Amino acid sequence: MNALLEIKDLKTWLDSSGGTVRAIDGISLELARGETFAIVGESGCGKSMTALSLLRLLPEAGQVVGGSVLLGGEDLLRLPEAAMRGVRGRRIAMIFQEPATSLNPVLTVGMQIAEVLQRHTALRGEAARKRMLELLDAVGIPDPGRRLDEYSFQLSGGLKQRVMIAVALAAGPDLLIADEPTTALDVTIQAQVLELLRELQRRKGMAILLITHDLGVVAQMAHKVAVMYAGQIIEVAAREQFFRAPLHPYSRKLFQALPGSERRGGDLAVIRGQVPPLTTEFRGCRFAERCDSAWERCHAEAPELTAASDAHLVRCHLYQQTEGEGKRAEQTLPGAARVHAESDIGDSSQSGAALLSIRELKVHFSIRKGLLKRTVGQVKAVDGMSFDIASGRTLALVGESGCGKTTAGKAILQLIRPSAGTVRFEGRELTRLRGRALRERRADFQLIFQDPYASLNPRMRVADILAEGMKALVLADTPAQRAARMDRMLAQVGLNAEAKRRYPHEFSGGQRQRIAIARALAVSPKLIVCDEPTSALDVSVQAQILNLLKQLQRDFGLAYLFITHNIAVVEYLAHEVAVMYLGRIVERGTVDEVLRTPRHPYTQALLSAVPTLDQAGERRIIRLKGELPSPANPPSGCHFHPRCPQAMAECKLKYPDAVRLGGSHEVSCLLYAAS
Repeated sequence: MNALLEIKDLKTWLDSSGGTVRAIDGISLELARGETFAIVGESGCGKSMTALSLLRLLPEAGQVVGGSVLLGGEDLLRLPEAAMRGVRGRRIAMIFQEPATSLNPVLTVGMQIAEVLQRHTALRGEAARKRMLELLDAVGIPDPGRRLDEYSFQLSGGLKQRVMIAVALAAGPDLLIADEPTTALDVTIQAQVLELLRELQRRKGMAILLITHDLGVVAQMAHKVAVMYAGQIIEVAAREQFFRAPLHPYSRKLFQALPGSERRGGDLAVIRGQVPPLTTEFRGCRFAERCDSAWERCHAEAPELTAASDAHLVRCHLYQQTEGEGKRAEQTLPGAARVHAESDIGDSSQSGAALLSIRELKVHFSIRKGLLKRTVGQVKAVDGMSFDIASGRTLALVGESGCGKTTAGKAILQLIRPSAGTVRFEGRELTRLRGRALRERRADFQLIFQDPYASLNPRMRVADILAEGMKALVLADTPAQRAARMDRMLAQVGLNAEAKRRYPHEFSGGQRQRIAIARALAVSPKLIVCDEPTSALDVSVQAQILNLLKQLQRDFGLAYLFITHNIAVVEYLAHEVAVMYLGRIVERGTVDEVLRTPRHPYTQALLSAVPTLDQAGERRIIRLKGELPSPANPPSGCHFHPRCPQAMAECKLKYPDAVRLGGSHEVSCLLYAAS
């Protein structure tokens, strides 16, 4: 193979107060032109540090202490910094994980692309502007002439990411490093961005180094896959080989931790423990403490990366033994995840009377302008939604960013006062409650936020965080009673009592989310609104949280309103699902009704864009036209008609009523109005 990029025994270490962090400890890989090489693994394994090492953009405490990085035969680690400035952006470009923080908010889109052109090309003036327009058009940004003069805060998340891609491609790089390029995007936008990268790769022969923890994205994009763990590559294979038969116990656990409909009846596989600190002097296999197949040799001797079959490399003693031992070890490998024969979640019937009943809920925000701040319009964030949730049931609320999911959740909890509609909890109308009467009800419903680090006060110990709600709602009279209650809550979420003496920054992401769940449980709620509680977590940590939420629901009969854009999580956890678009529910029913037989064109497009592990055949992705309209100026008639591939003339005239299709399946679409 004529490799474009060759990494040989790369080692990157960082100085810290706790000792030397061996962030990358001897990795090697090759990447050819026109090839996509994916690196997967948990947070803290060294994926992003690998990308930063290639570009020599390490933090001040970091340095490459060994190895080589050959780009077209030239060792980048030996180049002076002045020469590296000519490599960054010109030969190697990078798309960062979060476009909102990567783009300069005080420079226009055009100015940020112009910086690259001025540094790496001879284009100036009108020629440079023509090139910028070509780039924006190539990445699918509508009206590129107007967008050139706009700032990043004026763009949607999908458009920001497209601008990042345009900036990265401005000088025609040979290698594109994409570090979690779609993590913050909705599935519809994600599908567009991935297709864009594939098309640009086909046209330009560009190599892509893809860093992600989403195995669905890997299945759709990669030619080769490498799994990283604790600073090392532990498995390398072609995509087809990897997804057909992953070999390393860690890789297999990652697959078993993925949620989905086939696992709805049981718990997800969990990788116990955490990635070991990289300040450790490792003697044996770095995964041994968490591995179900480990034995004495794994703790005493570090395995080498060896060929288990043609072009399939694995770092594991299970494949480095004598013939007899190999057979014994192979039987020890964890197989496919087992699920219970009977599903506790798949029935279509409602469980008892409604705990929460929402009718025609609306949340409108006034748009004020001028010196006197006169109201000139309304942002219709939530514009008439209705649903019920029974005790012990989970309703998943899905849809694109900006459709009003989070606003709806806050309005139900009366954190935002609804503009109209009713919110009845156990038969009592919450919108009429004020002051003390509302505070007394707050113990019955709680909220788990998306980012546990941002939602936990960094200056408070866990004990103070848990006690805050109990004190406010007077649920425990004495400090001893509160302490005993805290210990019970921490035990229920899988943390020991010692955790209450520590601060949030001393925990991992999954542990912080457990603390957030314990805080919600501390006041004995009956309903919890979960706002994207697993979107910021690795697959293995996500499995722990989903198992925990399911167990708590079984033990305490909790009801969940689960806000998410992860359809696999919906399939695993939810009983019912409501699809939201521009402030309104367009389709609703049981998980099987909506996800197996979607009827609304928006639901069909949403589900078609979800990346899957299925390697058989090409999926047909339904492309939606344009961007999500502004809730301040929604389209007339059906709000979806400007983007709908099946729109009719009458769709512009009237918003469709909800039509019952059978069972609990409802859809708001004129295609079914006469049926």
